[in-house]
Amino acid sequence: MDMDWNLIESIGIGLGLGVAAGFRVVVPFLVLSVAALFGHVPLAENMQWLGTNTALLGLSIALGVEILVYSIPGLDNLIDTVALPVAAISGTVLMALAANQLDPFAQWSLAIVAGGGTAAAVKGLNGFSRLVSTATTGGFANFLIATAELLGALLLSVLALVAPVLVWLVVLVLFAVLVWLAVRALNRPKVPTSENGANSLKPNTRNSSATRIT
Repeated sequence: MDMDWNLIESIGIGLGLGVAAGFRVVVPFLVLSVAALFGHVPLAENMQWLGTNTALLGLSIALGVEILVYSIPGLDNLIDTVALPVAAISGTVLMALAANQLDPFAQWSLAIVAGGGTAAAVKGLNGFSRLVSTATTGGFANFLIATAELLGALLLSVLALVAPVLVWLVVLVLFAVLVWLAVRALNRPKVPTSENGANSLKPNTRNSSATRIT
């Protein structure tokens, strides 16, 4: 029974970190690095490098670059296409690390489906919402999406390490919210172009002439 509960917690950790990677690829690794440096998370032997000051510095710089890139409308859409497979790989690795008590086949099967799959799904939904936002608002709302992604990645990464069982519920709610936001963004009316706006301001000369004749 204890093993089952431990497995549920381990999967919760991997799931939370995987979804966080779908928001921001660097954030879950950075949170793991900080937690490992302070001795809160034991790392596997082949991941000991993550708990070093060098890794912390490199990941901090990478996060700064990631934040900067996602603050530029248009460039953020381009980066989304590259980040999708990277997020899937990151989610797979993070889940595999969390579920290392399983046999290799079960470990990597779970990692690919639950870790990489959820990370790719989240990244895809975020990218779609950002693409629609660019088309409908000219990119003005992209900053809000990017900020929400960063905060979501931070909160999920911390929650995965502190309360992994709660992650299950949070992820379900999160997916429902992301789907709702994507549908809402898709149904948002486009901003009228200057040509349409100019046409709407033109007087109806035909009706005016008819009024004068009568």
